[in-house]
Amino acid sequence: MVVKVYGDVRAACPQRVMMCLLEKGVDFELVPIDLQQGQHKTPQFLLLQPFGQVPVVEDGDFRLFESRAIIRYYATKYAERGSELLGKTLEERALVEQWLEVEAHNFNNLCFTIMFQRVILPRMGNVGNLTLADKSEKDLGKVLDVYESRLSESAYLAGDFFSLADLSHLPGLGHLIEEAKLGHLVTERKNVCAWWQKISSRPAWMKLKDLAH
Repeated sequence: MVVKVYGDVRAACPQRVMMCLLEKGVDFELVPIDLQQGQHKTPQFLLLQPFGQVPVVEDGDFRLFESRAIIRYYATKYAERGSELLGKTLEERALVEQWLEVEAHNFNNLCFTIMFQRVILPRMGNVGNLTLADKSEKDLGKVLDVYESRLSESAYLAGDFFSLADLSHLPGLGHLIEEAKLGHLVTERKNVCAWWQKISSRPAWMKLKDLAH
């Protein structure tokens, strides 16, 4: 059974899901949803996702939305296949969940605000709020200072193993570095930089970048 992933191959949340599927060796078909054309707000798409957001997955008769719920699902469903993304002990799993929550509540919104104001709005011919973007960049630096401290203790966020917590950061950080030209946020922090080099050199991420170009 091939999983259908509805979304834009360049958008962070669909990328989070596709990265997980690639790590697990799960076949999927991307069903393109053009965000700039507003396809995610059409009545047809709202039947799949009532909030008009991507991604949505269809796995046979099972449908699921919200990218972090999706990656938790597939990491559990295919726990014996591919990379171990959840942790082996109760404590490891709790730390994975902790850092997934940090990504969702401390990292993601700042990342999105920067991308929206500096990249997405200008791409649509509008003027972004650079004051808001600058404040978000400064706040994100403080978040990454916490990561720098954490990553001085372990190779990855939840310990010495690659997990969903690390995977979930890849799309947002990749966009900040490549599109918003904010690579200095990573390179100025030795441990964050070493972590980024490890997670961004994974074969699954390389495959996903090939799909996106």
